[in-house]
Amino acid sequence: MVPDPDRRPGGGTRWTDSIPPLVTVALRRGSAVVLFLALWELVPRSGLVDRVFLPSFSEVVAALWGLIVDGELAEHLQASLLRSVSGLALAVLVAIPLGLLIGWYRPVADVLGPLLELFRNTSALALLPVFVLLLGLGETSKIALVVFACTWPILLNTISAVRGVDPLLVKSARSFGLSSPALFRKVVLPSSVPALFTGVRLAAAYSILVLIAAELTGAKAGLGYLITAAQYNFQIPQMYAGILTISLLGLALNQLLVAVEHRLTRWRTPPA
Repeated sequence: MVPDPDRRPGGGTRWTDSIPPLVTVALRRGSAVVLFLALWELVPRSGLVDRVFLPSFSEVVAALWGLIVDGELAEHLQASLLRSVSGLALAVLVAIPLGLLIGWYRPVADVLGPLLELFRNTSALALLPVFVLLLGLGETSKIALVVFACTWPILLNTISAVRGVDPLLVKSARSFGLSSPALFRKVVLPSSVPALFTGVRLAAAYSILVLIAAELTGAKAGLGYLITAAQYNFQIPQMYAGILTISLLGLALNQLLVAVEHRLTRWRTPPA
C-alpha cells in the first residue's frame, strides 16, 4: 500500500491540513508585507539609518494615531478625497461615452485619433502651471488636473475594449437579426466591462498621484499639503504618516473598484 504523503506516520494529518484555504492564501500574500514592515521597524532601531530621517514603523503609526485623534488627518483626508473622487467621476462621465463612441464608429476615430495621440502623450503635471494660470489656485484647477490625468487610461482602455470584442459574438448576434443599437447594448457593452474597469482602476491610482503633486503647491488642506507642511516643520514621523495614508487610500479605492467590477461581471463566473 502506497503511503499517503498527507498523513503523519502516527496516523494523524499534517497540522497545515487544519488551516482553512482562505487563511493559507492570506498568510502567503501577507508575508511580504509583514517582512517589509518588520525591516522598517528593525533597520532604524539597529542604527543602519538615522532615525531622524527614517523613523521606525511604530513611530510612524504613533504619529498617524496622533493625527487621527487630533482630527487633523480627517480634515486633510476629506479634502483630498473630495478632489480625487470628483475628478475621477467627471473623467468617467466624459471618457467612457467618448471611448465607446470612438471604438464603435470608425469615422469618429479617424477624426479624433491624431488629437488624442497628441494629448495622451502630454504629462498632466507638465500642464499644472497652465491649469493654475487659467483656473487659479483654488479647487477648480486641482480637480481639472485630476480629470485630465484620469481621462486617458479610461478612454484608451474603453476604445481597446470595444475593438477587442470577439468577432464571433458579433457575427452570432447579427445572425439572430439584432440591430446595431441592440448589438451594442447586449453584446459589445457587457463584453467591454472588464477591460473598461481596468482603465478605471488605473485612473483611480492616477487621481491620487496627480492630486498629491498638485497639493504640494497652492493648497491649504489635503494629504499633499500635510506631507509638505510636516517636511518644512521637520515633523518627519507625521510626514511618513501622510505617505502611509496615501498608500492605504489607494489600496482601499482599488479594492472598492475590484468589488464593483466583480459584481458587474458575475456573468463571467462559471457555474459551480
